[in-house]
Amino acid sequence: MSGSDTHVLHLLVRIPRPMEQVWPAVATPEGLAGWFTAVDVLEPRLDGLVTLRDLGTGRVTAWDVDRVAEYTVEGGGRVRFHLERDGDTASVLRLTHEFQGGSEGGSEAAWHTRFERLIDIVQPA
Repeated sequence: MSGSDTHVLHLLVRIPRPMEQVWPAVATPEGLAGWFTAVDVLEPRLDGLVTLRDLGTGRVTAWDVDRVAEYTVEGGGRVRFHLERDGDTASVLRLTHEFQGGSEGGSEAAWHTRFERLIDIVQPA
């Protein structure tokens, strides 16, 4: 993406669950739909097709199982989830969201709300 209207948001959130329990929330249609956006198509591999209902259609531009899932969609930008271990019982999620214009969905407040939902869904029952 290029142009003067490109924004890049970097956020870091600590999740009190191991990486293996958080990965499905960022790398499966069911997981993403539970806290971020509905997913119509997700081919879980590098260069796989992805359609994120609120963002658009594009490709999986990075895929490292249990660690990195990155989705780049036409008109919706790029969303990268990078998981890191934080001890035995927690993980850190590094988000990069690159987008054009003043998208409300790209705001820090919108992501904080999403992360609250994410933490709720990965908590033990």
